Amino acid sequence: MKIKSLKVNTKQKKYSIYFNNNLVNEINEILDKENLKFEKFLIVYDSKIKKHTVEEIFKKIKATKKFKLKFFSSEANKNFKNVNLVIKYLLKEKFSRNDCVISLGGGIVGDLCSFAASIFKRGTKFINIPTTLLAQVDASIGGKTGVNDKKHGKNLIGTFYQPDLVLIDINFLKTLNTRELICGYAEIFKHSLISSKQNFLYLDKYIKEILLLKRSYLTKAVIDSCKIKKEVVEKDEKEKNLRQVLNLGHTFGHAFEAACNYKKILNHGEAVILGVKTAVKFSLNKKYLSKTTYNKIMMHIEKIDFKLSVNKIFKKKDINRILSFMLNDKKNVSNKINLVLLKGIGSPIINKPFHQSEIKKFFLKELINL
Repeated sequence: MKIKSLKVNTKQKKYSIYFNNNLVNEINEILDKENLKFEKFLIVYDSKIKKHTVEEIFKKIKATKKFKLKFFSSEANKNFKNVNLVIKYLLKEKFSRNDCVISLGGGIVGDLCSFAASIFKRGTKFINIPTTLLAQVDASIGGKTGVNDKKHGKNLIGTFYQPDLVLIDINFLKTLNTRELICGYAEIFKHSLISSKQNFLYLDKYIKEILLLKRSYLTKAVIDSCKIKKEVVEKDEKEKNLRQVLNLGHTFGHAFEAACNYKKILNHGEAVILGVKTAVKFSLNKKYLSKTTYNKIMMHIEKIDFKLSVNKIFKKKDINRILSFMLNDKKNVSNKINLVLLKGIGSPIINKPFHQSEIKKFFLKELINL
């Protein structure tokens, strides 16, 4: 397969995203092509990645001094304490801002490493090698960094810091289980809803092939999804307006995750699907979305074989806790909750604030079924 690439052009930085199988074998050629040079690198890798994979990449990349650091990836560990561990390592080994931090793993590792890279000496080089579908189509693109606050919510502390390079190796996806694939597919699905009917219909037709990792269908879905996010980020790098469309389902979804204390009962992608379902139903409830389109979206979610529902996870007593996390969402600029909704496939609505009492009423009537 020929190496494919996208160029992301933002005000902060221009960088490339490369797609292929076995990209590890091409890594030094890509670094040369991108004129990306450094004397030292620290590779922070997810503990779930096989040792021989880490070693292969570690040995392959040319540098005068090489270091590696294992990270036990979880939402609970995406915090200041672990950012500080990375920073202390860089200080101890006398890294300069011309050296490089490399993330190898999912979105949690990427978010943490990019945040550390952004604040170390006011910014050092950063390469992202995402190994999960979720990270490949979402977290690795766009320059959002961040850590969680256990009390107040997800990704509330962070920066905008574009990477110097993103390497998307489709082969990594072979190691994922079904739940992890669905987690990543959630963002591909969301991107299709905010972009066009054409993208949605492609997914609707080939969802089985994509989730079975049929290479040509999966690669197209990944590249198309990255293109959608790239185009949005280029127009609105720091989420002043348009980029909010990428948060379809996330205001609900992040609150669901936080209300579950980031436990394994609900991973990020599952929370996004639940959040999209909720946002779509809220859109129907407010008469923004037609019943026909609503049913089409719900039928697609059924094809994912997604079994979780809000009323299976939460009870009436949890609603106020969910609402408190929604109120803390970073998109809010008042005491109301700002939602991203849909008026059609490819037609998102942004900047729609609602009072929490209105959303509470919706939860009680439409979701909790009490």
